Amino acid sequence: MNSTKDTLRVVEASFIISAPNLKLCPEQDLPEIAIAGRSNVGKSSLINMLCNRRNLAKTSSTPGKTRLINFFHLRIEPGDAHLNLVDLPGYGFSKAGKAIQSEWRKAMQDFLTQRPLKGILHLIDARHDPSDLDIQMREWILHSKIPVITILTKVDKLKQNDIAKSHKNVKAALDIQSGEPCILTSVPKKRGIQEFLLSLTDLIK
Repeated sequence: MNSTKDTLRVVEASFIISAPNLKLCPEQDLPEIAIAGRSNVGKSSLINMLCNRRNLAKTSSTPGKTRLINFFHLRIEPGDAHLNLVDLPGYGFSKAGKAIQSEWRKAMQDFLTQRPLKGILHLIDARHDPSDLDIQMREWILHSKIPVITILTKVDKLKQNDIAKSHKNVKAALDIQSGEPCILTSVPKKRGIQEFLLSLTDLIK
């Protein structure tokens, strides 16, 4: 386990820009890691926890609120690691109109297929089994041969004996292999930060 001296932490974090599509994304000058997950899975809250900032990423209880590709710059110490986290629009929000859903899908598809990424953080709500869309996303990531870290969110909503069960079920449903990161996180309890940061820095080495 890391000593206090070696504890990883985000020492700088800043919002860069929001872009509606690939064409308007900023020039890629740092390693980029995308965050993908269903609407309301907790992407923005996780970014804020990771950066120890309350409102760096705008959160909302309304699913489908984030419709843009949001870029954040992070510097992690020790090691002076710089990267951009890219928060993608959540998938699976059925109440959005068909035109909006089509626009989101096109923006995500273009970004994920044409933007070189160091990895993808695939967020899964620990309270539920992975959905068909979660499984489809996982299959697409593997097919594209992009390194992936699976993040289980909202584990504080589960009883202690249900956390291990959820972890096991997600690994089985997504066919997560031994040794592949599958991290349990909780924003209120700040759980999983060190494991998360270690995985991030490993991706950009």
